[in-house]
Amino acid sequence: MPQSRLTTALQEGNLRLPDGDIAVLRPPATTDLSAFDPARLRVSQGFRPDHDHWVAAGLKVVVTPKPAASALIVVPRSKTHARTLVAEACHLAPFVMVDGQKTDGIDSLWRDVRSRIGDVETLTKAHGRIFWFPVTDRFADWTAPEPARGPDGFIRQAGVFSGDGIDPGSALLAAALPWKLPSRMADLGAGWGYLASEVLKHDSVTSLDLIEAEQLALDCARLNITDPRAHFHWADAICFAPGKPIDGIVMNPPFHTSRAADPDLGRAFIRAASRMLTPGGQLWMVANRHLPYDPILTECFKVVEDIGGNPSFRIIHATRPKR
Repeated sequence: MPQSRLTTALQEGNLRLPDGDIAVLRPPATTDLSAFDPARLRVSQGFRPDHDHWVAAGLKVVVTPKPAASALIVVPRSKTHARTLVAEACHLAPFVMVDGQKTDGIDSLWRDVRSRIGDVETLTKAHGRIFWFPVTDRFADWTAPEPARGPDGFIRQAGVFSGDGIDPGSALLAAALPWKLPSRMADLGAGWGYLASEVLKHDSVTSLDLIEAEQLALDCARLNITDPRAHFHWADAICFAPGKPIDGIVMNPPFHTSRAADPDLGRAFIRAASRMLTPGGQLWMVANRHLPYDPILTECFKVVEDIGGNPSFRIIHATRPKR
C-alpha cells in the first residue's frame, strides 16, 4: 500500500505532534491512520457506516469530540462543513492538522486558511494535501451556526445533503406518490426529513421509520417532524433490520462516494428495500436517468414500472419483491 500523506509528513516531513490524545474529526473508513498510536486516537464520526468501521477497528469512537492535545480534520466534500470543522478543531486542541484530496477541496481550504494566518507548513502527495498549524482564534466566524429554518420552513444545517433547499428529485417523487399509501412505511436515507414529511401527509400511513446514516441530518429530521407516527433510526439503510416487515418504502438513494458516481450504493439500497418489504410490498424511488438500475430492479422485484419523471430524473414503482 502506498505511504499516506500523514505517514510521509510524520516520518519525512516537519510534522511533529505534541504528546497526548489526537481528536480525529470525520475520518471516512478509507482513511489511513496507521501512522498514529491507536491508543492516542479519539475518532469523532457521525456517519454510521464509518462510525461502525472505526468501532470494529478497536478505536475509541464518539459522535461529539472532546478536547485533545492535537486534532486531525479529514476534509469533507462540503466547503461550509470543512470550515466548521476547522473552527471546531481550534476549540478542541492547541495543534491542528488538515488532510484531504484535491477533489474534496483541500487546496481551496488551504488557501482560505493561509489568507487568515499566513503561511502554514504543508505537504502534497497522491492528489491531495496535508497542512498543520498551531491553534488560533482567527476562525471563530467559521463556527457552525445552529440548525436554522429556511424559507421553505424546514430546518437544516451545514454538512447535510441538500442543505440549501429541497432536492428536486425528492420533490418529484413526493408529487408522484398515490394518495393511499400502505400502512407501515419507511424512508431509506431519510436525510433531514423532506420525503418523510410528505409521506406523513397521507392519512393511510400509521407508522413511518426514518432510516438515516448521517447524525447531522437525523438531528434536523427530529426537529422537522414531530408527528408521533414517525420513528427515527441512526443506521445504515443497507443493513438495517426493521422490527417487522414493511409495507411500503420511499427513497432517494445516494449515488456518490466522495465526488465519484458509484451506482453500487443505489443498488445496495434497492436490495435492502426488497429485503425489508412484505411479499406484497411496494417501493417508490427516484433516480438520475443515467444510473443503470434496471438490472438490479428486475432482479429484486417482479413488477417494475416508470411512473413519472423529467429529463433528469425517473420515478420508479416496484412491487412484489423476489425472495
